[in-house]
Amino acid sequence: MKKLIVLLLALAMVMSVAACNSKENTPATPKDTTTPEPTKAVDFTKSEGVMTYAQYDAANVDDPVTVETFVQDKQSWWDNKATIYTQDNEGAYFVYEMACSEEDYAKLVKGQKIRIKGFKADFQGEKEIADGTFEILDGNYVAPATDVTSYLGKDEIIKFQNQYVEFKGMTVAASTDADGKEVAYLYKWNGSGQEGDDLYFNVELNGATYTFTVESYLRDKDSDVYKAVKNLKVGDKIDMTGYLYWYDTVNPHIISVSIVK
Repeated sequence: MKKLIVLLLALAMVMSVAACNSKENTPATPKDTTTPEPTKAVDFTKSEGVMTYAQYDAANVDDPVTVETFVQDKQSWWDNKATIYTQDNEGAYFVYEMACSEEDYAKLVKGQKIRIKGFKADFQGEKEIADGTFEILDGNYVAPATDVTSYLGKDEIIKFQNQYVEFKGMTVAASTDADGKEVAYLYKWNGSGQEGDDLYFNVELNGATYTFTVESYLRDKDSDVYKAVKNLKVGDKIDMTGYLYWYDTVNPHIISVSIVK
């Protein structure tokens, strides 16, 4: 009887140790590394002497302007001059050939806050900042795309000039090349260009046709959007994103194209 009790006690101790070892060797639940860090609130407060977008919009051509805005995209750099697309929570500013060293151009990353001083300019209806200088500020903001499809053909679309926008459910319409052939896109506006030049293509919505552009300085021949437009066929239905550039009329600079299935 005593032997049986001793045996039972020993067995209980072995089971208890095994259970402890099992618990100690169980790996801890891994930390969820996919959970994003809380987004830091963006401070859109203007410094003293800095214009609101409404004040900038109301300024006359050749007036001096000072704005604080956020880099959204870079089009080109050459001869210490940078051309960029910028936007804040009020509106967008196209900045043409701003004084900028190559070293500073590398600092103009997407979302970077900057202060720009220059002069209001107008090129074929495109409002822009010319002869500008800039300084980098603390702050970061990436603008979401605004769907402006329903504004096409309406005067109100001008209020989105230079903003990051999207167009949905549009149909590729035929263009006529230099030989009189109907095609889905052209090299240059009249079809006289070649690989590496701007791409022009027509899209249709509700019976009206609009011309959109892949600006080769903004997205060159090796970019996804350049290749995507070259693969379009007349009749394809597409969604697009880009910047609402202006040339006499709305002439968006497109940076992405996807076919709607």
